[in-house]
This record gives sequence, C-alpha cells and structure tokens, in this order.
Amino acid sequence: MKKKVVLGFSGGLDTSYCVKYLTDELQYEVHTIIINTGGFTEEELQKIEAHALELGAASHKCIDAVEAFYDSIVRFLIYGNVLKNNTYPLSVSAERVTQAIEIANFAKEIKADAVAHGSTGAGNDQVRFDMIFHIMVPGIEIITPIRDMELSRQQEIDYLSSKGVKMNFEKSVYSINKGLWGTSVGGKETLSSNGMLPEEAWPTPLSKSGNEKIILQFKKGELIGINDKTFAHPAAAIQALQLLAAPYGIGRDIHVGDTIIGIKGRVGFEAAAPIIIIKAHHLLEKHVLTKWQLNYKSQLADFYGNWLHEGQLLDPVMRDIEAFFTSSQANVTGKVFVDLMPYRFQLSGIESPYDLMNNKFGNYGEKNSGWSGNDVRGFSKIFGNQSAIYQHIKNNEDEKN
Repeated sequence: MKKKVVLGFSGGLDTSYCVKYLTDELQYEVHTIIINTGGFTEEELQKIEAHALELGAASHKCIDAVEAFYDSIVRFLIYGNVLKNNTYPLSVSAERVTQAIEIANFAKEIKADAVAHGSTGAGNDQVRFDMIFHIMVPGIEIITPIRDMELSRQQEIDYLSSKGVKMNFEKSVYSINKGLWGTSVGGKETLSSNGMLPEEAWPTPLSKSGNEKIILQFKKGELIGINDKTFAHPAAAIQALQLLAAPYGIGRDIHVGDTIIGIKGRVGFEAAAPIIIIKAHHLLEKHVLTKWQLNYKSQLADFYGNWLHEGQLLDPVMRDIEAFFTSSQANVTGKVFVDLMPYRFQLSGIESPYDLMNNKFGNYGEKNSGWSGNDVRGFSKIFGNQSAIYQHIKNNEDEKN
C-alpha cells in the first residue's frame, strides 16, 4: 500500500508541482485539502477541486472555515483592536494558523503518514505550518518539496510541462491573497523600502465618490448589524461592510514588519472592513470601558497580535488573554456612526446605554455634579503627595551638596 500524504492545496504553481512530485516521484497517495477562510467563490473552489483530481490527487476536500476562523481568531483581534505595528490587521498570518490546524486535523482523520505544504524557505508560512504540525501531529513526516529542493519558478514550470500539465503558468504582476480579514497584495513596489502600490494593483477599484453615512451595531464587542440590517453571524456582517466600504479605496496601506525568520518585509493590504471595525470598536470602548480596562487591554493586545503573527495560537497563554478580552466586552454594546469617503472614513460618535460620558455626572471642562471645588483642592494635594515628598527631600540634599 502507498503511504498517504495530506497536502494543503491552493491550486497555484507551487502546490500543483507538489501533487505531481509526491505522486510520480515519491509514490505517495496524495489527499489535497483547501481551507476557505473567506477568499474563494464556490465556482473557484470547484475549479480547484477539478484541477487537484486532474493532477492525480486521490481525493480532494474543501473545508468552509469562514465562521470558524471568525469564532476562533478574528473576534479576539476585534476585542483587542489588534493592528500589528499600529498598521496591519493580520490578514494573512491569522488565516495560515487556521489552515494549518485544519490540515493537521484532516491528517489525523485519515491516518496519514505525512503532511505537505508548498511554502518556500523565504517566508513566515513555513514556520507556521511546520510548528503547528509538530504540535498537533507529532512525529509525522513533513514534506516541503519547494523549500527542500530550492526550486525556481521556471524549474517548476518545466517539470509540470514535462508531465503534460496544462495550466496558466503566467505569473501575475501582483500576488493577491484574499480572506475574511483582508487581502494582501505583493508586487515589485513592496520588495524595496520605498514605493507605493499603483491604483491598478488594488483588488477593489475606486468606484464610489461622495459621502455615505452608515451605522455599525455592536453587541458585546461583536459587529452584528449595519444600518437597520442584522446578520446571523458576525462574519457575514464583515463581508457586507467590505462590499460597502472597499469601493471607496478605504483600508489600503503597506505594512512594514519583522518576520519570524528575522528579516524585515513589506506587504500591501486592502482591508476596508477590518480597519473600520477596529477603529469603530475602539471608539465605542473608549466610551464604555474604564481607564485601566483600556490600559491593560492595549498591553495584552500587542502581545496577542505578535504571538499570533508568529503562529503561536496554540500556546495556552492565548486562551488566558482571550478570556480577559471576552470579559472586557460585557458592556461594549451600542451604535457607532461612520462617514465613508474616498480613501478615508470618519467616526462621528457613538450611542450606548453603557456610555460613561454621562452628563448626570458632569460635563468635561464645564461643570460637575459629583464633587465640589474644595473636594478637588484636597484631592490634588493628596494625589501629588508622594512626588511632593520626593522633590522636597531631593531639593534639600541638592542644596547641601
């Protein structure tokens, strides 16, 4: 009997090469799997399945993981207002972790002898996939033909052509990776430290003008509605907001970051819905959470985003941080009012029954209802007492010297 290998399959050049190499050269029984985290249409998924079977895969499986991806990762990125380096909503890195976990689960399900992926030796994905496989299916063989043989694109094309494989080998000018939580865009402009992607590089063309007012409805930190429409699952609300906002050219940027393997890199991204949701959610939190809730959430969110980016979702500390995030969202309910405009958006305010900016307790800079001027005089003296003692002693000693 042939050994079984599970291959994460996207249908592109690298994973197409892997199918033929694993079946023809290594004599494996190849079972391909694709995990849809929001980047594929039904028609595209059907074409990918047909392509896998035509290449020689023994079976092909498609997993719809859009809602699972949201439930296990995206909602915590929203709770934490996570933007890596204050810029990037972790569009791709979060997806890869979900995909690796699903591949490992499938390998266990069919009792595979090996798992394989098409990563090169130059990026983050190889670490994310390998590490999760080591954790979830310890001891299983991990096969990475593209990385191990250091194959060039032309070598892959030549091999597939020699096998009679007919597919479009033309490399797109820009590489696109689309998912629920944003789309990454890579091109020649992102290979150096200077250069912005041109208009034609962005997946969604600028097609809207003027000003469009929308209302985002949050319940316990999750986006559940837009204007008067509510959604059965927050993932559907995210997709609907993306369709509304992306044609304004909102959410486009280039992220500069540190990779797991120690080099810096640039990647373009288009993430209208994620950026608007994070900013709107943060504004609502600033009204309904206390000072120290916001302070500690910010510190934990920075760690959570970095650790997730490096593929460490399975570290138990992530469950601890998620528990804190979830607890903090009890009162994050209300409406956020947003104006959409070409290349930008504006948050005009919120409405919430939990709004701590309540005029029953005073209006900042104008009047108060909870204390007197004499109360503030005494409080100010006590509040600065330790610093006053320090300065008094320091000044006395300085005068002696």
